[in-house]
Order: sequence, then structure tokens, then C-alpha cells
Amino acid sequence: MRESSTPSYILTLSLDIEKYQEDIISKEFDKYRKVYNCCLSELHKRYNHMRESKAYRQNCKAKKGKERNKMFSRLNIDFGLAEYSLHNFIKPMNKYYNLNSFIIQKIASRCFSAFQKLMFHEAEKVNFIKYNKLYSIEGKSNTTGIIYRDGCINFKNLSIPVIIKNNDLYAQRAVQDKVKFCRILKKETKGKTKWYVQLVLQGIPPQKINKNTGEIKSQIGFGDVGIDIGTRTIGISSKYDVKLLELAPSITDISKKLRLIQRKMDRSKIKTNPSKYNSNGTIKKGNKEKWNFSNHYVKLRNLRKELYRKQSEIRKQDHYKMINNLLNLGNKFYVETMSFKGLQKRSKKTEKNDKGKFKSKKRFGKSLGSKAPSMFLSMLDTKLKYNDEKLYKIDTRKVKASQFNHVTGEYTKKELKDRWNKNLGIQRDLYSAFLLMNVKENLKEIDREKCFETYDKFKTLHDKEIERLKLLKLNGNKLISSMGV
Repeated sequence: MRESSTPSYILTLSLDIEKYQEDIISKEFDKYRKVYNCCLSELHKRYNHMRESKAYRQNCKAKKGKERNKMFSRLNIDFGLAEYSLHNFIKPMNKYYNLNSFIIQKIASRCFSAFQKLMFHEAEKVNFIKYNKLYSIEGKSNTTGIIYRDGCINFKNLSIPVIIKNNDLYAQRAVQDKVKFCRILKKETKGKTKWYVQLVLQGIPPQKINKNTGEIKSQIGFGDVGIDIGTRTIGISSKYDVKLLELAPSITDISKKLRLIQRKMDRSKIKTNPSKYNSNGTIKKGNKEKWNFSNHYVKLRNLRKELYRKQSEIRKQDHYKMINNLLNLGNKFYVETMSFKGLQKRSKKTEKNDKGKFKSKKRFGKSLGSKAPSMFLSMLDTKLKYNDEKLYKIDTRKVKASQFNHVTGEYTKKELKDRWNKNLGIQRDLYSAFLLMNVKENLKEIDREKCFETYDKFKTLHDKEIERLKLLKLNGNKLISSMGV
């Protein structure tokens, strides 16, 4: 899908919906779900036909390069694996179900985008949407399909009021901007369905103002800021402050609760579906009988979903709080590129420890799932774009901030367990952030002269931050082991 050339932001508002309106919208959602599944089934057929063709097999043997990519692009068009050919495929369904043409095209585009991940080997499979599991539909403009006008959403001859609170000055200011298009959103909270509208507005979000003082909140500062982000922590270095913080500190470990809930769900499922299981507790292959779920099972499933939802909301709030504080430190943010997907994968090596026991192959999947460092960086980049800036990404292999010593100009490899630069007496993550703050304009090497100019101030702020962390530890606060304090 073509990206918009103008800046935009999203405003999410609750809908004051009645029961009969909810029933009508639910039926419409199910129609669009069926369209999505039809599109996905058709794409699978076309893709399999292409893979069976002689031209495809010959192209797979060709040398990788631009010519090979062009040949694959031509094959995709020839076999109808293109977004606009899918739009032609759904025209009969549009008439049959009496759906809006813009919304149905967006559904087809969404399906094609998901299927492209399978084609480019970024995903192993693409799932069909189950009954009642389509959570959003959207239009292409604010003139047809889903329309926001005069504080109401107009959809399928329904006029649904939008809830904007009297004290919500941000929302009142935001709705004055031009609405590009609308999205109806369904969320499940505590086992209940709630409906929202997301207005995609043109421009940048209005600045939030402190009601008591009248000052603008989270104003962007001026200066260079280096960020060394890990799986659970973040090191920050600027001319104003140096910090070593935990990502999403309000997140609690829910793995034990989830395990207990999952066990209860499994026991309930076995009792209500005895014919679906073997005597050893495994699921029978080829058994196509319908699954039966008890009310107890449904309650447990909703409880599990609610735990995940709360974690997600807490994580977003923590990230936004930290980002707003970061923006006060400067306007040029530098971070090393990191493959978080690679860190999620299990280790391929089978190794033993000193006692002869096998080491766990698990890596950082759990901490990445709970702390979401990649999401933090994308949120920071979005905030910077609203201020005509961006997040500068530095090639890790060229700069090697974790190995460099600005005093000697040498690179020294360190093990993961080494959390301090012993020669300088500086915490490793904070020193990496300091070096990134002093990178050259080409983003390929560290500016040593700049490092010497800013080092004394950094060392003072560094020592102050380490003392703060030590004091926290003395007061009984548990620090993350990777901090090395």
C-alpha cells in the first residue's frame, strides 16, 4: 500500500453504541471477515500454481540479483499475485454482500500485505480469521463508508455518537484537524466487547498543556543524545544527564499466573473433549469433531486475554513516560542497529556447563516480549518525526561502541558478563551511550576529539548515576543483574 505523503496521527475515542447498533456492526464485521478469508484462499491457490510452474523453478536456480528479482516480479503479476488484481477478484463479493467498495478494498490490501510475508519468507504461514475475531475495519477517505461528522460516526445508515469528555482538551483540539479516514475498532476488556473509533488525522498531534501552570508538556530539547538499548535496560548519555534505567519498570512477571491458567484450561478441555485425546494426553490427529468448551474454560480464556491486555497497556504507558523525559535532553538521538529477532531465536549449539549438565538453549525471547525494546525505538522515532527529527541508526559492525576505547583508539572484545570498562572505571552500557553521542556526521566512526571535550562532564554525571543506583540497592530495591551495580 502507498504511504501517505503528509504527516498524520491517530486519535482513539469510545463510541456511545446501543445494542441494536452493535448487532448490525457485528454482522458487517463478519461479512468482511469472510471476504478476507476468500482473498487469502485465492492467494494460496495462485501462489501454489506459480510455484508449480516451470518458469518459477528455473528462476529459483538463477543467480541472486536485480534480474532475478525482476523475473519474480513479472511472475507475480502473471499469476495475479498483485494487490490490484485482488481488488478485481473481490468485485463480485462486493455486490453479493452489499459492502462498501473502499472498505472491502482495504480488507483485500490487508490480506495481500499479510500474504507477502509468506512470499518473502518472513512468515511460515498466514492464518485465516476465525469467527468473531476480526477486530477492525477502515475506509480510504472520510467521504464514504465510515464517516466522522459533527461528533458522530456514520456507518450503514447508523449514526453513533463519539464520546469526547468536557475536560479532554487534547481530543477537543485534535478533532479540529482534517480527518483522512476512520477505523472502527473492537476490543475485548474483562470479557466484554467495547467499540471505539480511530480517527486518522492530518498533521501532527497537538501539544499537551499543563492545566495548572499553562506550560507545554514534553518540549523537545537541543543537543546530542546517545542510547545504548538492551533487552531489559537502556543507557542514556547527554550533556545534561546520564541515566541507566530499566525498560518498562511497571511490568510484572505474569508467567506463573499464565502457567496456572493454561493448566486449568487444558484440564477443562480434556474433560469436555475426551474423544479428541489419546490415552497419553496428546491430541488425536485427523479428528475433525467440533471442540466443546465449558463456561469455566471461557472464563479462564478471557482472564488470560485480560492479563495480556493489561501488560500491553502498562508497557505503552511506561515507554511514553520515558520518551517524554528523553525528549527534554536533546533533539539528535543516536542508537546502534540491533537484530531483536535474532536475539529471540533459540541457540543452535548444544553445550554443557562445568557440572556436565546441558545448558538451556533459550536466549532473550522472554525479556524481549515483556520489555519490547524494538517497540520503544519505533515510538521514539515517531515522536521525533513530529518535531521534524528522526532516530539516527548507526551500523554496529562499523562503530563497535561496546569495544572502542576513546583514550587509546583501540578495540577490545568483551564478554557479555563484563559490565564495566575496568581501565576507565565506567559502566559498559553508559560508556557505549557516551560514544554514540559523540559519533561523526557520517555515522560510521566515533569522533575522538569530541569525546575528549565532553568526557569530564560525562564522568561526573556517570558517577552521580552509579551512586543513585547503589543507594537504591542499599534500600532493598532489586536491580537488573546486567546493570553490574
